[in-house]
Amino acid sequence: MLDPREIRILQEALKTLSRGFDSLPEHPQDGDMTAIAAVLQDVAARMQDNFPYHHPRYAGQMLKPPHPVARLAYALSLWLNPNNHALDGGRASSTMEKECVAELARMFGFAESLGHLCGGGTMANLEALWVAGRLAPGRAIAASAQAHYTHARISDVLQLEFESVAVTPDGRMDIAVLEALLEKDNVGTVVATLGTTGLGAVDPLPEILELRDKHGFRVHVDAAYGGYFKLASETDEHVSDAFARVAEADSIVVDPHKHGLQPYGCGCVLFRDPAVGALYRHDSPYTYFSSAELHLGEISLECSRPGAAAVALWATQRLLPLVRGGEFAAGLDRSLRAARKLWCRVAESSRYFTLAPPELDIVVFGAAAADAQSASARARDVFARAAGEQLYLALVDLPAGMVAPYRPEMHMNQPRITCLRSCLMKPEHDAAIDDIWRILDG
Repeated sequence: MLDPREIRILQEALKTLSRGFDSLPEHPQDGDMTAIAAVLQDVAARMQDNFPYHHPRYAGQMLKPPHPVARLAYALSLWLNPNNHALDGGRASSTMEKECVAELARMFGFAESLGHLCGGGTMANLEALWVAGRLAPGRAIAASAQAHYTHARISDVLQLEFESVAVTPDGRMDIAVLEALLEKDNVGTVVATLGTTGLGAVDPLPEILELRDKHGFRVHVDAAYGGYFKLASETDEHVSDAFARVAEADSIVVDPHKHGLQPYGCGCVLFRDPAVGALYRHDSPYTYFSSAELHLGEISLECSRPGAAAVALWATQRLLPLVRGGEFAAGLDRSLRAARKLWCRVAESSRYFTLAPPELDIVVFGAAAADAQSASARARDVFARAAGEQLYLALVDLPAGMVAPYRPEMHMNQPRITCLRSCLMKPEHDAAIDDIWRILDG
């Protein structure tokens, strides 16, 4: 978990940072280091009560350890604690944010765009839907039934009507249902999820864009979980086709704190049309005084924001550029391979049953049983047994109608079925499938 070399690297970087301020007069710094050390030991002991997110045996929720360079850059920046709301709070870190956000925009194919980092996908999606509501006031937001629950909640906060669109058994938005909804002419924005958090499903973006040509709504792409797979080389045709059209969306959200190897919280919202920045206009009589350049607070609903997040992301993208065929992209392909390996093991087993093949790196599968109630109970038993052997999975409750096409002989004696869910986000999972399957098959 801890490589002592990281501490030495951080110490040398801190010396370099400190030399930049040597011209200032010395001043005393308070702090009883003995007391601080004692408290920090207490913190370390308390933090042992967390799941081992860093280890391949953790294959449950979408939790991935930061890259060492991100962890170190974040820690380094805390000695200054920059605030990226205004240039006064973080000149260097604000510039770094603009640079790394521009690189994210290029990854998606935005030639010109407006964007910034924020606390995570929820805040990023809030900003995207807030802009959508300002540009199409009173019109509804539509998202799939498998889209993240925050879209319905955000719509409620913004006092916009929300429409849930049914999905096909593979978890993708049902285009026929969406088209029927659009005929009512009340939808102002359609949210296309490129990587649902439940199943890892990718909505059919090309078909949604075709409907936009006919009905004239905004398209917001929620790629908080799946966005970085734009760089992967081993996605299937459906996923590749969706990402090939992503630059035609009006806005995109991606979470660097998921596949982007960043500490929490780090989300990003991008707008294809920079003119939407006018919607953020506001006055602050005291915040802006050091520069006439664009302040990130002028294009963000959030005020104070940690410059440390930008520093960590900039460092990571400097080390691992966002290019197809690079080291970063290769890690995504390893996660894809791990998911497909696990799915194949499940498909060959009589103890479990598969749902749709994984489109990204989430695998959902059920426990074989005669009926939905028994299958749900067995899945919960497997979840607990695996945890007892330090294999940490997740559970997901799915509508019986999504499972029935894959298990037609099962008696659906309850409306929902509990299934097992595994997020194989770490490249190391590719080499850990034998170990994972040994426990599942034991």
